[in-house]
Amino acid sequence: MMNNFRLLLGALALSASQVAMGQGAKNIVISEVLTNNASSIQDEFGQREAWIELENTSYTTYNVRGMFITTNRQVLNKELSAPQRINLMSIIPSGDERTSMGARQHLVLFGNSNPAQGKLHLTVPLPDSAAVWVALYNGNGVELIDSVSVPLLSADCSYARQKSGWTVKTPSQVTPGIENTAGDGVTEKTGVDKFKEQDPHGFAMTIMAMGIVFLCLALLWLFFTLFGLLMRHLDTAKKVANAQPIKPITKTVEKTAEVAHKTGNILQEGFDMKGIDMEVYLAVIGLALRQYEDDIHDVESGIITIRSKDTDWDDEYSQMTHWHDPFRPSDHNAPAIPTMPAQH
Repeated sequence: MMNNFRLLLGALALSASQVAMGQGAKNIVISEVLTNNASSIQDEFGQREAWIELENTSYTTYNVRGMFITTNRQVLNKELSAPQRINLMSIIPSGDERTSMGARQHLVLFGNSNPAQGKLHLTVPLPDSAAVWVALYNGNGVELIDSVSVPLLSADCSYARQKSGWTVKTPSQVTPGIENTAGDGVTEKTGVDKFKEQDPHGFAMTIMAMGIVFLCLALLWLFFTLFGLLMRHLDTAKKVANAQPIKPITKTVEKTAEVAHKTGNILQEGFDMKGIDMEVYLAVIGLALRQYEDDIHDVESGIITIRSKDTDWDDEYSQMTHWHDPFRPSDHNAPAIPTMPAQH
């Protein structure tokens, strides 16, 4: 099981490295080709040979060793196997530090040459009497990275890549190993080149890099400081919430709030009704409406009308009920009834 796991990790690492190498290889392009070298650059032995210039268009370093260059169109046959296709190509050998191309760098490879003369000498044929097709393949011998059809060129003229496309350069415009020139002979400068001209000693680049680093560190410090404070507060809140005394305190606070709310409502109703209870208030209003409908009310505002009624409250007979016969009407002028003498 462990061996299978190791094999799986190894396969994943190998595939990831191949993908990364494939993506890096796509940044390598054919930049310039010169097939008829009469007075152009010389190799280490003072010989003038046809050459091919490669360019790293990215801002990262990539080593082109193990890649292939060919001028044989038979490699386009999809029925060929990888070994058959490699036999028709010329490999860029390892062992030379110049094959490790930095950002925006150029590399000149000599053709029609003998690899024994140097690591940058290839056997790939570059005829000077006819047009030629030049192709760059990845290290697997299968993936075509870049290709160009070079027309028949005059002596010391090159076929160069520019932003507007491929064009023929005169001998005075040929630029092996550096950025290609525009049609007027002025070198096309990139943003990096312009920055280097303005900051030749790299002071501005150093200050800018240090500023970015310190800014990132400051942002990280601020983030972790705020995060730590937040976590401490959350931890404290959890401890307080889980404490036992908090439950009765919470209930007391809730009960107090409920009583205060009801008291406030009662006080508010009292203020609105001037201290009169709601039921009494409604009863008074209903009674007033009833009296208004029955026309029982004062004629004049502010004056109470009292109607007289005989209640016999001053009648002596009715007030002295213990002296009269209860069956005799209350008449003061009626004759007295004689009483029988008591018998002894």
